[in-house]
Amino acid sequence: MTPRSLALNAVLYVSLVLYMLLALPSFVLPRSALMAYVRGWGHYFVWICRVIGGIGLEVRGRENIPPGPLLVASKHQSIWETFALIGLFDDPCFILKQELTWIPLFGWYAMKARMLPVDRRGGSGVLRQLNERARSEIRRGAGRQLLIFPEGTRRAAGAPPAYRHGVVHMYEKLGVPCLPVALNSGLFWPRRSLKHRQGTVLVEILPPLPPAMPRDAFASELQQRIEEASDRLLAEGLKELGANAPAIPAPG
Repeated sequence: MTPRSLALNAVLYVSLVLYMLLALPSFVLPRSALMAYVRGWGHYFVWICRVIGGIGLEVRGRENIPPGPLLVASKHQSIWETFALIGLFDDPCFILKQELTWIPLFGWYAMKARMLPVDRRGGSGVLRQLNERARSEIRRGAGRQLLIFPEGTRRAAGAPPAYRHGVVHMYEKLGVPCLPVALNSGLFWPRRSLKHRQGTVLVEILPPLPPAMPRDAFASELQQRIEEASDRLLAEGLKELGANAPAIPAPG
């Protein structure tokens, strides 16, 4: 592991604890104050990645983000996007494992921020309840942005896609536009790894899919858009890394 990787990991986890301690006053403030703090963490995370880890960021297609309630479906290759995407949206909402809400401080903030915990062992009844809570939550105020990873878990950069049906169910129930997001973060911060590669993570926000598309057409179009764009970003990232690129065949 390089010195920059060691330094980034140390600063990240120490900073996360300090951020949570400094946010304690937000428990007596409106939820909007906590969300502003959460978005600030997202920007800070991107900053330490660039300054300490040498991992830059280029975001393309910001103009494609529509106002109001929104379902955001993002490619998931790394822990990187779970933090970095927060700063791109006004009032982000994540679906997270119920067990995470049991963690002191982190879980308390998740509940204060009105994130959506789910018991993955609960079956179809839990999914129906989650859809109802999500529909209510994203229509609060001016509208929230629900961030979901259609593949359910991190996939290695260049791995074959493995999309699940949850995003389709959510899209049908919410009745809002779906914003596809492609990226190549796994090249620079591989899943399940503390090692990083220096370079520029590319994030591309694609034009939104309108609500009420037929189920099969939506599923096909969402996967095609995300995968085609992610393959293109993967090729760009491999070119940038050159001799330092991992053993992943360029798409095409």
